[in-house]
Amino acid sequence: MSDAVVIIGAGQAGAQLAMSLRQGRFSGPIVLIGDEPHLPYQRPPLSKKFLSERKPPDTLFLRPENFWRDQGVTLILGTPVAEVDHARRRIDLIDGRQMDFATLVFATGTSARAIPVSGVGLAGVYSLRGIDDALRLRRGLDAAARIVIVGGGYIGLEVASVIRSEGRHVTIVEAQERILKRVTGPAVASFYDRLHRDRDVEFLLGAKLIAIEGDERVSAVRLSDDRRLPADLVIVATGARANDDLAAASGIRCNDGIVVDEFARTDIPGIYAIGDCSRFPSARYHCRVRLESVQNAIDQAKAAAASIVGLPQPYDPVPWFWSDQYDSKLQIAGLADGYDSDEAIGDAGSARFSIEYRKSGRLIAVDAVNDARAHMMSRRRIAEESAADSAAGGASFPG
Repeated sequence: MSDAVVIIGAGQAGAQLAMSLRQGRFSGPIVLIGDEPHLPYQRPPLSKKFLSERKPPDTLFLRPENFWRDQGVTLILGTPVAEVDHARRRIDLIDGRQMDFATLVFATGTSARAIPVSGVGLAGVYSLRGIDDALRLRRGLDAAARIVIVGGGYIGLEVASVIRSEGRHVTIVEAQERILKRVTGPAVASFYDRLHRDRDVEFLLGAKLIAIEGDERVSAVRLSDDRRLPADLVIVATGARANDDLAAASGIRCNDGIVVDEFARTDIPGIYAIGDCSRFPSARYHCRVRLESVQNAIDQAKAAAASIVGLPQPYDPVPWFWSDQYDSKLQIAGLADGYDSDEAIGDAGSARFSIEYRKSGRLIAVDAVNDARAHMMSRRRIAEESAADSAAGGASFPG
């Protein structure tokens, strides 16, 4: 299959790429390789409805198995790639099989960021990145009363909302002085802090975890101030790292993600990277960005497909994200990094408001709490203002 497009990664980005190639009338072989045994599926519900509603895994599948067969997409699941030899245009699978390619696409996503403390391998310590993680966590939660979540980001807070809705005790240990420090501003963080505290979630802020204790199974966590928190179950939600090791080992340029251009191309001809694992240039934000979102997975996959079939269009989105916690929905448009002013639209103490972030007078991001209209309008406004800014001056992309 020397004319094949081989996609490493069978998540949202890889699946969308295969579909977009067929929609773009690519008629050659397409091979979609995944290290998990499951059909391509959506990940956002794992920390939300899938965890709370106990649905079977197939409810998350993007398409049934016969769809891929009808589209002429070969699925190789539960089989990681061991090595990429781009000079010979060949990959080695972990089971010893070899496969030639004309075009190779990395859609390898992310994995849970490891924490350098003892006890992370004990029974009862979980992370949440895939279906099997969610199924194991669900079984563990059913037998647990006291849960400690390490990390006050989106995943930790979403899981906390599920756990508290079931009446279990939750303590969130966060090393920063507030929750959501890396992803949103103080006003939104304060709103979600109150939302969780009103439901009796306990926060330990500015608290550093130094050990997870137990014999064969977790029994407690220990903090740097010598506090010891009893725990039946610990969830590590300290963020994710790009799965770029395979690409880096093959000599492809990486920098906390696989570095690509605006057409999703790496520095090796015929090799692309898309989705959570890729770092691409944004003329809107004058930097390279790596986005962990469904929007990016889908839209960058479409851009890569267009490039592969010879109809390249530069990819420079207005990113958007969302988070569901209890009955509250946070919708984010744009990237607020480096903002120098912010403004509340509506009462930031109420259940419905938004925060606009500006840099040098230009709107760069909006956080909308329970306000879908503000979210949709903000995406258009950010696009218009950033387009005008980009037209006025060039962008540089360090890193």
